[in-house]
Amino acid sequence: MANTGPASSSGQLTRSAKVVPLPARAPERLVAVGFRCWLAGLSTGDIKCWEDAWNTFSGMLGPENAKTLLLDLSKFVRAVKANAQRDIEISPVGCRSFCRDECLAISIIAACQHDERQALTASAAALIGSDDIGDTLNGAQALAAALRKTNQMLCAESICPATCALRASRRRLM
Repeated sequence: MANTGPASSSGQLTRSAKVVPLPARAPERLVAVGFRCWLAGLSTGDIKCWEDAWNTFSGMLGPENAKTLLLDLSKFVRAVKANAQRDIEISPVGCRSFCRDECLAISIIAACQHDERQALTASAAALIGSDDIGDTLNGAQALAAALRKTNQMLCAESICPATCALRASRRRLM
């Protein structure tokens, strides 16, 4: 029987109560599947993980766009991994749902594209477990811009509801 629970960035399988179905929209799938595959590749050194990311991106966008986007995805994922103060969870490659951390990666990129700064900082801090998010934000902004150039706009609804609620509560306090 195959494992379907999320794995930490150290490769250990962990259980998560929050697993959501794969979004049907291509931009959100690109971000989460790319994040999953690239982080798995960095954690295991298995080139097949990076090949899976390449196949997903090039199959949806063509080889030239895939090359550019994967460079920016790599910078984003490396920044997350380098700055994370906790294990980042990912679902196994091929899993048909996304875990919390993959959803946070989607939220970060969507918040960049929609200029939702409070949601962006809250999602990034939640993902890496620290308020020191500068490098992560730089990587996220580059990926968000590259996705925008290829007409891959994530929808505003992809911003994590928890960060939206935080933003709304801050507005009420002002």
